[in-house]
Amino acid sequence: MSKIMSRRRAWLAATALTTAIVATPAALAGTVTGKVIDASGTSALQAAQVTIVELRRVTNTASDGTFRFVDVPAGTYTVRVRYAGAGEETQQITVSESGDVSVQVTLAAAGNGDVREEILVVGQRANLLSSLARQRASDTVDSVLTRDAMGQFPDQNVAESLRRAPGLNILNDQGEGRFVSVRGLDPNLNAASINGSRVPAPESDVRSVALDVIPSELIESIEVKKSLTPDMDGDTIGASIEINTTSAFDREKPFVTVKAEGSYNDLRDTATPKGSVDFSTRIGERFGIAGGVSYYKRKFSTDNVEMDDWEETDDGDAYAETLEYRDYDVDRERIGATLSLDFKASDSTTLFARGLYSRFEDQEFRRRLTIQVNEEPSAVSGSTATFLSDDGEIEVERDLKDRFEVQKIASFTAGGKTVSGPWEIKYEGSYSEASEKENGSVDPVVFKSSWEDPGQLGVMFDYSNLQRPAYSILNGGDLFTDALSYEFDELERTTLSDAKDKEYGFKIDMKRTFVLDSGEFDLQAGVKPRFRKKRYDANIDVFDGYDGDLTLADVVGKQSYSLADIEPVVGTDAWRSFLDASGYGAFELNQFDTDAASAEADYSAKENILAGYLMGRFDNEAIRVIGGVRVERTKTTLNGNVLEMIEEGAEVDGVPLEEDTVFVTPVSFKNEYTDWLPSLNIRANAAEDVVLRFGAYKSVVRPNFGQMAPRFLVEENDENEREGEFGNPNLKPYKAWNFDASAEYYFDKNAGVTAGIFYKSIKDFIVDAEFEEVTFNGVYADEALIRINGDKAKVKGFEFSYQQAFTMLPAPFDGLLTNINYTYTDAEGDVLDRTIALPSASKHTFNMVLGYEKDRLSLRVAGTYRDGYLDELGGDPEEDRYVKDHFQVDVSAKYEIMDDVQLFAELVNLNNAKYTAYRKGPGADRLLQFEEYKWTAKFGVRATF
Repeated sequence: MSKIMSRRRAWLAATALTTAIVATPAALAGTVTGKVIDASGTSALQAAQVTIVELRRVTNTASDGTFRFVDVPAGTYTVRVRYAGAGEETQQITVSESGDVSVQVTLAAAGNGDVREEILVVGQRANLLSSLARQRASDTVDSVLTRDAMGQFPDQNVAESLRRAPGLNILNDQGEGRFVSVRGLDPNLNAASINGSRVPAPESDVRSVALDVIPSELIESIEVKKSLTPDMDGDTIGASIEINTTSAFDREKPFVTVKAEGSYNDLRDTATPKGSVDFSTRIGERFGIAGGVSYYKRKFSTDNVEMDDWEETDDGDAYAETLEYRDYDVDRERIGATLSLDFKASDSTTLFARGLYSRFEDQEFRRRLTIQVNEEPSAVSGSTATFLSDDGEIEVERDLKDRFEVQKIASFTAGGKTVSGPWEIKYEGSYSEASEKENGSVDPVVFKSSWEDPGQLGVMFDYSNLQRPAYSILNGGDLFTDALSYEFDELERTTLSDAKDKEYGFKIDMKRTFVLDSGEFDLQAGVKPRFRKKRYDANIDVFDGYDGDLTLADVVGKQSYSLADIEPVVGTDAWRSFLDASGYGAFELNQFDTDAASAEADYSAKENILAGYLMGRFDNEAIRVIGGVRVERTKTTLNGNVLEMIEEGAEVDGVPLEEDTVFVTPVSFKNEYTDWLPSLNIRANAAEDVVLRFGAYKSVVRPNFGQMAPRFLVEENDENEREGEFGNPNLKPYKAWNFDASAEYYFDKNAGVTAGIFYKSIKDFIVDAEFEEVTFNGVYADEALIRINGDKAKVKGFEFSYQQAFTMLPAPFDGLLTNINYTYTDAEGDVLDRTIALPSASKHTFNMVLGYEKDRLSLRVAGTYRDGYLDELGGDPEEDRYVKDHFQVDVSAKYEIMDDVQLFAELVNLNNAKYTAYRKGPGADRLLQFEEYKWTAKFGVRATF
């Protein structure tokens, strides 16, 4: 026999053997598919547990309620279905040797024959039951928030909704939830995605996504995954936050929901509108379309006090050189839209396309009074310090910020899934873009007066109230409050501030299911390349003179500030009218400051990540084990500037400069590295209602772009003393080993309690540090602030959650429900011979929701607590910046006035929770920043058709 014939026969034999291995089970066995829906026929039920009892094979339903078992031997079996809050259902099926079986199961509320109460998918109870079911079914340590089948979500934006989940809390901006903290850790240690597409950040320097940009009306569910599997992106230490919009196949019935609402802020004393439309429908059996549009205009105010430059007299008395009162009025407008298309191309292939767009406009007016002293106080008595112009200059500035900013997030994902026997292939492409832009903002226009002659001005600062320092004018009050005393000093115009962040990528996952005697084993592999570009460009014009006379009296206005008397202030309308009439022609441009301000923040970055993984998954009624390894190859290219601002008289190359000069030198850096990220997750059913979990995984969090952008800023005075602030393109990413262990006890169909511990060992965490006499990337500075990698950090803690609907109580108390969770986090690291708490890490977070839902009435009281934390690292412990603890209470009420028409009202920040930042010295806690927002009321009507 020839060698060619031998090879051909060997090839044919191998092909036949492979075909037999793959095809034989399908030929000798059938496939069992099915769907689980609510008994009302309203919606599919995700995360219902489906078991073929005799084979001990188990799976969970997908978002559209479907499930699938392959290679089921011929025979008669019992299919059992369980879901939180529902009665257990069983069906007998018969599988022939070559036939497929389809099953449909409907579930109703356990032990309740009331048709209205049969519905598992509407209201607060539906949110709770869905959370319990999906948490129980999850492969990892997971928290889930969902809206109900009629589109109701617990809160007004994504960030504030997440506040209710175990171990989560929110960092506020202007009193509204914005950034998400998981287990008390920095929001930058999280990852966020929309429909599987990574969300870039609109802000210029960060990776963390401000989730208040996304309206909650457009969101179907939010999953917070606190441990990772190999098929997930490995760039998280806090959690992976996965935001999903609606698919029409998640609903059994079409619906349209219309919502109209008003919002009133007590501090601003004005009402503003909000409205949304959501819909979901199917066209035939194979095509579905769902989407929505949301509009929100909010007007609110913030009263702020800030102090800076804390010093100590020779006698040990503390005083602040700078006291600022800031009066903010903000007009915020948000428009969002989603669209989802789903197509069942065949019985084996489904395709989808999902898009989300959100536009977020912020018009911020800030009137500010700044008092700055340049010498020690003339007298100190208890908590007061007196400053006289006799002893040194006292400067007073009154300024206005008129900033208009637009943020946009757009996300598009398309892909599909094909199944064939034991094979499953998923494929997906995505594109996301985020931007933040200002064009013409004034930030700020300053009017200034200085007093340095004896008897001209005397001012006393009172520090007795940490949060509300006061001032009083001892003499010279007439001049202090005379608008004519304040002449134009400076105008900074943001001609352009343009940040853009784009990412596109695709992925493919292939899975082969092997049926074993004791369960199923899935072998899965995939690849995912991601390509990201981020840049920031600023053009700032600085004017420091005016051709003519311009005083505060020409543009004076009224304050809306409640913490102190800060008049006269720059009037927003008066300033705009003046500018419209005269333009910028009479203002004198400072070319030095303009060149410096326009170049100091510019940078661009490219980041390409190529990832691949191999994963195995074993599952039966008793245990689920998922393990494997992911590898990610990262390449970065960073471009920025060395910016040197050198005063007249300083020497450059031995030659004194004749005028202030800006030197800009472009620089570029490249870097690449590879991370191997193994992981293991075990889920064990210790008893029928007890689930034990263990997770171990390695992860990596790349530095913020603003931290590693090569922006080297140096200011040099005429004595050649150089002060710098440096980005660090050589920063290493955070690397962490993460361990989780938890126990879940579902002691009732409507209840669950979870307790768990976690431990993280982090290497190369990032902080800002101050150095003296340092040369960094070839640039020297006598003093410099540099982003650096710390040594090692350890994060350990535990969390507890309890959720229950008290349906077992006698009426009317059977409508009560609650959600309580607490997290303790101990996060410490070593940096520059110091042991510090990790920035933004709170030790204690606590959330509690008490709800009531009965017949047509729904009530809820929610409290959230976040412990104080280290915000920024200073030059020494006394200069570190801390934020005090925060506790907020929100109340909501809903009443269904007729079928599918509901009135609602909500009070946000009912207890007027405030923001306070401080430093621990000199001598005592010293204020850095205080803000209060008062309460906001929301009220309206929603109707579902």
